[in-house]
Amino acid sequence: MELDKTQIHKNFKSAINMTAKEITAWLETDESKSVGQTKPGMAESIGRQSAREIIKILGKKKSDLTDADYAHMRHVVSYIKRHRAQEPRNIETSRWRYSLMNWGHDPVKALFEKGT
Repeated sequence: MELDKTQIHKNFKSAINMTAKEITAWLETDESKSVGQTKPGMAESIGRQSAREIIKILGKKKSDLTDADYAHMRHVVSYIKRHRAQEPRNIETSRWRYSLMNWGHDPVKALFEKGT
């Protein structure tokens, strides 16, 4: 099945509300390091690995994106959508928020962008 790259790109840009610089700074925090699932033999969580890929994707021109980039973008959008549906009461200091931020999406920032 051919991926609709235009739609994937649009969905990714909509879901990612952190800049590459913000994500990079976030990855240096203890909070970022404290959340996420780690596969056996891996030093870093899946979300933190994803964040590094997101940073690379954000640094590319659209014309330079590969099929692997589009596949990862689709995976990121799917993760954010599923995870957002599990919103807890206290989002500001929740592991839920920290995990989403490892995937390039800050739900607190999203609330402010909506004017809520």
